[in-house]
Amino acid sequence: MNIPFLGNRHTKSDEAVHARDPEGVAELLSECELLRSQASQEGVRLDDSAASLEALDQLLPRWRDDEESLPWLGNDAGLYLGTVIVRTVPGARWDIRPGGQAVVRLASGREFDVVTTGHEWASSGVPELSQLYAEVAET
Repeated sequence: MNIPFLGNRHTKSDEAVHARDPEGVAELLSECELLRSQASQEGVRLDDSAASLEALDQLLPRWRDDEESLPWLGNDAGLYLGTVIVRTVPGARWDIRPGGQAVVRLASGREFDVVTTGHEWASSGVPELSQLYAEVAET
């Protein structure tokens, strides 16, 4: 995922900003407005917990009929998954790759491209967000 406000080039100053304000980056990536709106309309409260991922997995995927919003919802689903991991798995943090792609890095160094996972979930429901979270939380 290329995050437009971070620009298309990854520079040492980007790394410095991320290093100085990882909480600010995490807060920005956690917004997920479209996903939060869709979930709220279905009565699901996204509270950054593993249980909320399970609730998302149970939603009837009405968004699949809207090809225009599907990519945005996929981005939001991935960023939300990443947010839950970063906030609940000890040592997990956001990392911005060159080019602006946001990934989650565990203390072990293992990386997860949560945005790609979010796109797959939004378009087909597989893998389930809660299933991936459970796998990540075990490691």
